[in-house]
Amino acid sequence: MAVFLPFNGLLPVPEKADKVAAVPYDVVDSAEAAALAAGNPYSFLHVSRPEIDLEPGIDLHDDRVYAQAKTAFDRLCREVPLITDREKHLYIYQLEMNKRVQTGVIGAAAAADYRSGVIKKHERTRADKEDDRTRHVMTLRSHTGPAFFTYRDSAAIDRVVAEETAKKPLVNFTAPDGIRHTLWRVDAGKSRELAALFEKEVPVFYIADGHHRSAAAARTAAECAPKNPAHTGKEDYNFFLAVAFPADQLAILPYNRVVKSLNGHTKEQFLKALDWDFAVTPAPDGEVARPGEFKFYLDHAWYLARPRFDIAKLGVIGSLDVSWLQDRVLAPLLGIADPRTSPDIDFIGGIRGTGELVRRVDSGRGAVAFSMHAVTVDQLMAIADAGEIMPPKSTWFEPKLRDGLVSHNF
Repeated sequence: MAVFLPFNGLLPVPEKADKVAAVPYDVVDSAEAAALAAGNPYSFLHVSRPEIDLEPGIDLHDDRVYAQAKTAFDRLCREVPLITDREKHLYIYQLEMNKRVQTGVIGAAAAADYRSGVIKKHERTRADKEDDRTRHVMTLRSHTGPAFFTYRDSAAIDRVVAEETAKKPLVNFTAPDGIRHTLWRVDAGKSRELAALFEKEVPVFYIADGHHRSAAAARTAAECAPKNPAHTGKEDYNFFLAVAFPADQLAILPYNRVVKSLNGHTKEQFLKALDWDFAVTPAPDGEVARPGEFKFYLDHAWYLARPRFDIAKLGVIGSLDVSWLQDRVLAPLLGIADPRTSPDIDFIGGIRGTGELVRRVDSGRGAVAFSMHAVTVDQLMAIADAGEIMPPKSTWFEPKLRDGLVSHNF
């Protein structure tokens, strides 16, 4: 069964939480992070994207970047301040976006559960990104960016969460992007009861978002254990920060693709090549109405592509829209053999809309853009249960969790 424990959270004083809370490090580039943090010395982006306070163009893996993260973290601890709770707690974190609400529990997940598969993954991780997150965590001695978990719904957990969210929250603010963030601290006794419920009711967690954070946490635990002669497995470094949401509350947006060239094809040649496997017709826009089809934008026009093959025979992974797009279009026609490493493909989160795909192609930054149907949460869990791996960039979750509201020191 899954372990999900109370811990001594590190929190900003409530009156400054809105200034501290920041989007995750991996959804913005350096320029976007600098713009978001401009004029706000308390933004957690100074910790999660520390290069914004160093010279432009610095290598993101330079020793000075990690040292600057530590400097910024220590400064926030002093100046905000960030305060460590004396007792161990679980916390409840609610997000509201466009009148849709999702409510999760913040707790300490076990690195051992990640290694044993109790925490299930559906994506491969990249070694360079694991290296970066592990070094960031070890430098700060803190997990500051939560992994995003889901689990199959539990009425018993829902009842406790509903009771707690009926109380006055600790933090409640609306971010500049219009998303409302609300945080409750669950008292120590009730936290222990809720942790016991998770152990009873939740056999496994599924990583929705945060595969690299989870992998880095497991590496952190493995790195710390040999340095402690009295290691027991109960030390804080054996656990990491996560927010767990019931599956029925989550929404996955599509993860669209932009390819930079037609791989030597003319427009006419590309359309003719597609015709082997797909029935292609003009489309009025880029919105995908149903699974089992995709739209693409090419030379100032949208097209709808419907497979001529039987998707149902392709298996749990092969039947995903992103899989057969990769196997039948991106690899054989456009030369994208490995989308994880190819410089010729960009991935665009569905939150940006299909208008971003049009802008990319019309500006010349892409030759063709693909608008996809979103993967479902049920598909994600089925794939993880089967021990399978989704193609990269298959899911985009919204709203995004904020860094800095609760951190887990070790």
